[in-house]
Amino acid sequence: MAKDLKLIYKAATEKEGSSALDDFAEKWDKRYPHVSASWKKNWAELSTFFKYPPEIRTLIYTTNLIESLHRKIRKVDKNKSSFPNEQSLFKLVYLAVEETSRKWTMRHRDWAMIYSQLMIFFEDRLRKYV
Repeated sequence: MAKDLKLIYKAATEKEGSSALDDFAEKWDKRYPHVSASWKKNWAELSTFFKYPPEIRTLIYTTNLIESLHRKIRKVDKNKSSFPNEQSLFKLVYLAVEETSRKWTMRHRDWAMIYSQLMIFFEDRLRKYV
């Protein structure tokens, strides 16, 4: 199912994305009708995604940082069978976040291109940070 969803948001144009959504609905609505219904209900908001170039779209739909953080927290939690109190769990999660956040300083691939595209679309918002 995820593979078919990717065809929607990786489409080159809004028209292709809409067509991919129709194909998705035809294939998956019998088992999961709420998925395509939600996409169709929110299409006006979701389709704004297509006005951006591929470099910015990748930033929008990529959740690798979030997934990496969740994986790290689960890994830390899995190794402990119990915690003496809530504070000890919070400390462990905090340390996991600190360790993982060190990776967040690395530049995204093709950052120069992405930055230039972001400046075109959001110059008024980004100018104050330059």
